[in-house]
Amino acid sequence: MTHDHGLPRPPAAVIFDLDGTLTDPKPGITGCVRHALLQMGIAAPDADDLDWVIGPPLRQSFLALTGSEAMADEGVRFYRERYGATGLFENEVIPGIPALLTGLRAGGITLFVATSKPRDYARRILDHFGLARAFRAIHGSEFDGTNADKRDLLRHVVRAEGLEAAASVMIGDREHDVIGADVVGIRTIGVRWGYGSDRELLDAGAAALVDEPGEIAGLLLR
Repeated sequence: MTHDHGLPRPPAAVIFDLDGTLTDPKPGITGCVRHALLQMGIAAPDADDLDWVIGPPLRQSFLALTGSEAMADEGVRFYRERYGATGLFENEVIPGIPALLTGLRAGGITLFVATSKPRDYARRILDHFGLARAFRAIHGSEFDGTNADKRDLLRHVVRAEGLEAAASVMIGDREHDVIGADVVGIRTIGVRWGYGSDRELLDAGAAALVDEPGEIAGLLLR
């Protein structure tokens, strides 16, 4: 663990990212990106060369991969065809997460999810793995792209849930989580088991980094 500054102990609310934070979605996400590219006749990178697509808004990734607004839209469509059927369950819960969620709730903390993934997919994934019941609410983007940007999403979450920023904490694995939370005045704990580097998270302003879920309880509970 490194670098701990100014986290509320305990916070009233903790907001979790989903992909790379609660679950490891790499097989499903990279498989569906490769499927979409191949459907469009584009050579698909190996799965291990696509880690960078895990976390950011999907359309943004397809824009980078195709260089075309129209092809980015087509890529999202092909991706969702496979993801909605099978890809979302090609995924596994990070070891230690269920115990962490139980412990935080026992400490009186209210839990939320905020993911750039469409809300419908997020709900189905969390239901599938038996995690949905741990959260007061699950927030995500809409299929039209609304709230895909973490800054917009976290503004929406704070407003919709009536959260006090200074009494809340974000948990995430990418700079988008840190930047989005910072916009609304929430401090972030960066997780090292996801898809962002230490440098990415610290440069974005993460208050602390943790190596495993159990360390989060140590930071947040009295």
